[in-house]
Amino acid sequence: MPTYSTIADSPIGALLLTGDGAAITGVFMAPHDPALVAGTVRDDGTFREALDQLAAYFAGGRTDFDLPLAPRGTEWQRRVWAALLTIPYGQTASYGELAATLGNPNASRAVGLANGRNPIAVVIPCHRVIGANGSLTGYGGGLDRKRWLLDHERSVLGSGATAVTAGLW
Repeated sequence: MPTYSTIADSPIGALLLTGDGAAITGVFMAPHDPALVAGTVRDDGTFREALDQLAAYFAGGRTDFDLPLAPRGTEWQRRVWAALLTIPYGQTASYGELAATLGNPNASRAVGLANGRNPIAVVIPCHRVIGANGSLTGYGGGLDRKRWLLDHERSVLGSGATAVTAGLW
């Protein structure tokens, strides 16, 4: 089965989307690793719904995503990524809080490592994870992007938008 790809423009730079034709397997921020694109088939139509939802998110009209997702990772990573989906729009959680949610309060470092390997940025909101002291720490897309995403969400909530949750997998 081929892997499909497309590029989406966004306020935080070009996003590379990858998928298997049935689900999103990746949303990566620029600069894109050439290995992520190698062997993919460019197909913008495959990602029409994802592109529409991302555009609505960045425009402030969407507070959650309703897309089929298939992140590839270990069982632990997938558990962490599922826990990220429980962090409400416009809010944050610490690595330690996520570790406790997962039943292992001493696993904050392991949560951080899994968070850093999240292959579906923005949609699986790894940007909502902060340090125990409230500081913005480690973000694969860079702290400026993390700050922008958090400020954007808080701004949208401040304008009267309501967060909506959806089961994603």
